[in-house]
This record gives sequence, C-alpha cells and structure tokens, in this order.
Amino acid sequence: MILENSKFISRCAIVFMIALVMSCSRSERMEALYAERCLNCHGLTGKGDGRLAALLPVLVPDFRDTVARESTGRILRIIAKGSGIMPAYDPALTPAQINDMMRMVRFLSREGRDLAWWEKYDFLVVAHCSIPWDTVLGYGEPPEPPQQPGPD
Repeated sequence: MILENSKFISRCAIVFMIALVMSCSRSERMEALYAERCLNCHGLTGKGDGRLAALLPVLVPDFRDTVARESTGRILRIIAKGSGIMPAYDPALTPAQINDMMRMVRFLSREGRDLAWWEKYDFLVVAHCSIPWDTVLGYGEPPEPPQQPGPD
C-alpha cells in the first residue's frame, strides 16, 4: 500500500512539474504584447537595440543585465511604474499583462547565451513569482472596517 501511494505521489509530482514548465513558456499573447509595447526600444532580442533606441537620449538596458542585477519584484515595479524614460504601464495594462511582460524580459535575457546554473531553474522562480502569494496566504490589504451608519 505504501509503495502504491509513493508511486501515485511521484506521478502527481511529474504531472505538476510538466504543467508548471508548460505554463512558464512564451505564448502568443506575450509575444504580441512585447511587439506592441516593448519592441521599438528593447529590440527583438531585448538587447536595447530597437529601431527607436538610437533616437533616445539614454541607452536602453539590455535585459541580460537587468535580470542579472534586478529581482523579479523590481522588474515588475519598473514595468508598472516606469523608470527613467521608460513609461509606466500601470494602469494601461492589467496586472496579468505586466506579469507577462516581466516573464518576457526573463525569457529574452536567456536567449543566445550559455546559462548560469541558477538560470536553468529560473522557470521555477518565474512560476513561483507569478502566484499572488499575498492573496493566497491572506496577507493582502486589510479589509476596510464596516461603515457606521450616519445620523439621520
């Protein structure tokens, strides 16, 4: 019985990992969003060589440098709130779209180069960081106190 349970658990873990890996890949939605919002400055590969980059007063960052230097949370904040000449995309984009943009930054940062050992498992970090842990764990903003009825 114990052996059967461990086989079942192993199979569930494998299915979970496959689902996790598949959900952490690039999608057409992400590609379209990147083409619409990022391509002109950041370029096809995220190196900061888009067709408008040469016209800007500052260098556009290479995503490889950004991912090496910044946390996932910081990348999300840069996309949402803007930084330097980069515009803020919140509230123009939904939180899910901003998350897709962050994932695209991470995907492009890995293309065409040898990965560091930690980057080989980066899809797990991206998946973990895609979960709204504050909400899941109940750490979100405290509920508003009930309003007291005013005097009539």
